[in-house]
Amino acid sequence: MNSTSANHPDAKPVSYSRTTLTELMIPSYANFGGRVHGGILLSLMDKVAYACAAKHAGTYCVTVSVDGVDFRQPVEVGELVSLMASVNYVGRTSLVVGIKVVAENVKTGFVKHTNTSYFTMVAKDDADKPTTVPPLLLETPDDARRFLESRKRKELRITYSEHFNNARNRMLLNENISQLTQERCQMTDALREQLRT
Repeated sequence: MNSTSANHPDAKPVSYSRTTLTELMIPSYANFGGRVHGGILLSLMDKVAYACAAKHAGTYCVTVSVDGVDFRQPVEVGELVSLMASVNYVGRTSLVVGIKVVAENVKTGFVKHTNTSYFTMVAKDDADKPTTVPPLLLETPDDARRFLESRKRKELRITYSEHFNNARNRMLLNENISQLTQERCQMTDALREQLRT
């Protein structure tokens, strides 16, 4: 424990639980297009998020939500994929783990950033109940920025969810059906008849 940690005995620094998982992309990971299946990458992200969160929490953690899984570039069979995870934010029982995924062509040495994602995990005790996690000790400007960004992302997600649920509750199908005429969908005659009644 360094002197910075000694001043905050309950808190754990981001560096304590930072985790990197590297795996070779083998032919059995390929999808029908010959590239690595997105589900394989999601599974690896979930694995590294768990390892990172559990190390910080000191207990079992479960995934409760995943934000921002955008596949920026395809991953090819034969590439080395590294998933770099760190705890970006902690609440009382939850943790946000940020994950950056890069793929390296081992022949050329070319490295590309393929994904960034945020996994929200909840720590569980032996009775499978949510349990308090240690505070996060911020040591660098990047640590502080990521913590604030995660907090803002959480606020925006709550606001969006409330707004969407209110809009959905107010939206009556018959009153809004005309909006579908501008979209790439068609209604069956049976549905049209049902909406007329």
